[in-house]
Amino acid sequence: MSIFKKSVSIISVLSLASGILAFAGCKGNEVQLTEIEEPELVAQVETTPELDGYNLLWSDEFNGSELNMDIWNYEPHSPGWTNSELQEYTTSTDNVFVKDGNLVIKALKTKDNMGRDYYTSGKVTTQHKKDFMYGKVVVRAKAPEGQGLWPAIWMMPTDEGYYGVWPKCGEIDIMEVLGNDVKTAYGTLHYGEPHSEQQGIVTLTDDSFADSFHDYSVEWEPGEFRWYIDDELYLTVNDWFTALAGEDEKPYPAPFNQDFFMQLNLAVGGTWPGNPDETTDFNNAEFIVDYVRVYQKDAYDTNVKKPEKVFRTADETGNFIRNGAFETAEALDDEEDWYFLLFEGGEGSAEIKDETMIIYTDKEGTVDYSVQLVQPELPMIKGKSYRVTFDCWADEERKLIVCVSAPNAGWIRYLQDTTFTATTEPTTYTYEFTMKDKDDNNGRLEFNMGNKGSKATIYIKNVRVEEITEGEDADSAEAADEEEAAGTDAE
Repeated sequence: MSIFKKSVSIISVLSLASGILAFAGCKGNEVQLTEIEEPELVAQVETTPELDGYNLLWSDEFNGSELNMDIWNYEPHSPGWTNSELQEYTTSTDNVFVKDGNLVIKALKTKDNMGRDYYTSGKVTTQHKKDFMYGKVVVRAKAPEGQGLWPAIWMMPTDEGYYGVWPKCGEIDIMEVLGNDVKTAYGTLHYGEPHSEQQGIVTLTDDSFADSFHDYSVEWEPGEFRWYIDDELYLTVNDWFTALAGEDEKPYPAPFNQDFFMQLNLAVGGTWPGNPDETTDFNNAEFIVDYVRVYQKDAYDTNVKKPEKVFRTADETGNFIRNGAFETAEALDDEEDWYFLLFEGGEGSAEIKDETMIIYTDKEGTVDYSVQLVQPELPMIKGKSYRVTFDCWADEERKLIVCVSAPNAGWIRYLQDTTFTATTEPTTYTYEFTMKDKDDNNGRLEFNMGNKGSKATIYIKNVRVEEITEGEDADSAEAADEEEAAGTDAE
């Protein structure tokens, strides 16, 4: 169906137990649905619950004995097709099959004709069969555990070239889990030129996403996306964009005003999860999906405007950092102001004590951000120069990284990753940089303390991020920025 393409031409059919609903066209700024005769039931509609305010668009409860080809397509690909992944996506029922009321996507490890490790897996899509625009998607699934395994529930546009190839076309990631860190799940929206993204993260404390089934859901409306896990909201996005290089942005809400389709797959290896190792158990490398349900409202108001960005203001001393002197105790797990994070094998804790942030490391993890302290929502304005200062020391000499990153702009760095050595004596560190990218109201100061060969306790005080005033030499800040990018300030 197409609402925002050259003309209004909507012919998709919505099946319900009481009849069929079909799009009749656009009335004003609303997408309208009207009922027609000759009902045709959605498969397993009798087992699919209703949702208040929604109609069932389509579902698959996987209650049959084989994949329903009226809904799904196999999407075979050779190894290395994207993200340096190792698997071949096949059409084999060894890799994709329906069993005990579930869809199973299984990764297999075999040998090629040269005796080398070879991996196969499965990917299925609904492209050209169950494309839709706007609605609520609910997928109940259980992730596999194991280094290098990477299950995903995601959506891509039916016509990827309409606004331009990825990322300009947009991508909706409903769920991704890394097999080596199955307590953490991600939901992400990709868009823009340059590539931008907004991501939400859910980390479980007791259960894991591989221990049991969980509901992964996204609500997609003309001016907003909302992500849920087990009905708990964890990410809201309403300020995306897209553009061709050198051109103005397309009218909002592009690119998410076109048909998208569902995708389910289990990747092996790649740039994000890393490759399998001897600990990966391919006997249990199964991504299990209980159901996929897509609902839609009777109508959607398409008269939406992109919200204006709100930029944080500095305090009376010119500091954009909140609680930079650590005078106030605060929660460090609430995504507000200071926020302590652990990823990919990192274990530890943090506390504010005696006007000092103290970071304890039990396991340093496998990546530099395995142990991480951040403060988001810093205003970064193109053309302005900034200074980062802080005091730091440790129980024994050790290295860590400081940077200012862009979570909403593809994780580029405004202040480049800069490695420095903390000694046992309190030392003041100063870094300056010039912002050269699009205005961003969500710059993020990061201290990354993982994977540095040390678990020594770290102490941080007096953190400041401030704009360099007109009387100061911004050229020196730009020169410092270039030195940091070249690594001359590291070590």
